Parts: sequence; C-alpha cells; structure tokens
Amino acid sequence: MGEHFDKALIFTDLHIMPPGETIIGLDPLARFAEGLAHAIAHHPDARHLLILGDLSHNGDAASYAALAEVLATCPIPITVTTGNHDIRSTLYSAFPGTANPDGFAQTALDLGPIRLLILDTLDDDGNAPLEHDGWLCETRLAWLDAELARAATDGKDVVVFCHHPPCPVGFWAMDAIGLANADALLTRLHAAPHVKHLVCGHIHRTIHASAGGLPVSILKSPCHQIPMILGQGTFADSVDEPGAYGILLALRDTIVVHTEDFALASGEVQTY
Repeated sequence: MGEHFDKALIFTDLHIMPPGETIIGLDPLARFAEGLAHAIAHHPDARHLLILGDLSHNGDAASYAALAEVLATCPIPITVTTGNHDIRSTLYSAFPGTANPDGFAQTALDLGPIRLLILDTLDDDGNAPLEHDGWLCETRLAWLDAELARAATDGKDVVVFCHHPPCPVGFWAMDAIGLANADALLTRLHAAPHVKHLVCGHIHRTIHASAGGLPVSILKSPCHQIPMILGQGTFADSVDEPGAYGILLALRDTIVVHTEDFALASGEVQTY
C-alpha cells in the first residue's frame, strides 16, 4: 500500500496577453488553459492551486479578465501572488480577496502536515535598483516573521513560495533581476529549522538549487521558456519548449516537488 500524501498544484509565469496577441507565436492563455486542464484531469485530489506571479505579461485589465474567466470553473481553491510583470491594483480588481490586510498578496495555507507561506515579491515602489527586481519590504518581512513563529508554535514544517529566486542560477540577465534583498529573506529562513523548502518562478526553466543549504525548486512557465544558454545576456530570449506545472507532495517527514511537462507530442502511458 502506498503512503497517503497531500497535494498542491503550482503554476508560475503565465504571461497572459490581451486576446489575439502572442509571445514568440504562442498564445499564453491557450497554453495555460491546456496545462490547467491537464493538471485537473490528472490531479483532481489536489487541495490547492498556487500561481506564483506574472499572471499577465503587461499587467492589463483585459489579460487578467481573460485569465479569471479560465479559472472560474477550476474546482480547486486558488491562491495567486504577484510577479514583476504584474500591476498590483489591476490584478486585485480581477481577483478580489488576493490582498491581505497589509495590502500584499501574501497568504498562509495548510497542506496536511505542512504550512505553505506565499510571499509577494513585486517591487512597485522603486526600492530595488532595477525595474524587474524583486523586493520584500519591512511590512512583508514582518508578516513572514509572524507566520514563521506561528508555524513553529503549531508544530508545522514550512514550504515558502515566491516569484523571484533569492539565489543565482547562472543565467546572468535573470540573476540581475532576482530578489534584490535576498539576504533579508534567507537570513530568516536559515534561522527557522522548520522551513524545509523554497519554491520560485521567474526564470522559465526547471532548476534545482541550494540557497545556503535550503533546497530550492524553480519551475517552468506553461508558455515560453528561457533557452539553455548559460551566461546569456538578455532576459527576453525565449524558446518554444513544452510548458509545465509543479506538483507539491506533503508526505510524512518528506516534501517532494515534481514538475510535469504537459505540452508533449504524446502523453499516452505505455508499457514496454
């Protein structure tokens, strides 16, 4: 008999465009709809669906409205946060209830034995040095401090989610627009032994890393990916490779992050 586990689905970097517009010839809304249908069909037992930012490519109302329509029939509870391409006020208008009392897209959720802490790394006040950098202000960090303490009191292991990775990955242009105050985040996570894993987006590639000893999973986009050109010099380089989503499993004493490519030539399972 297999061991029971609790499950969450993770999408990131949707980059939805206004109707009729594409990115490198791909329709981001159609690609996401395909990935969402695949995820729901194969994982109807998932308890949460998380979307880790860059819901829209331009932050326009039409793109958010189109995405909200696709998500309207999703049978799984949805939590979204922001990425560097999002416009906070427009996103909040399309997805009421996203903002917490501090005004940020930060949420704490329980998934069986673990607690999920979703952070909002959008820098819309110009605190970070570059336009697409991520930033965690003192208000957001104070929220994290309080939630880490609450999880410890409740005896919960923690998985943290955010759009911008707090560690370099070898794509120099993307590393330049990572989480600008990464040390502020990592100092807190390293000091909390009940934090077991960090999950991010932003890079458009499946990457496994370690940030000061903390395991990090970085997930692909359901639409366009960054080409495998290590040291590349522009974050606009894109390639049409299969889209993907993540699957988080909370098992006894173990946290597992899978990545599932859904846009493949054939998804049929065969036995050899």
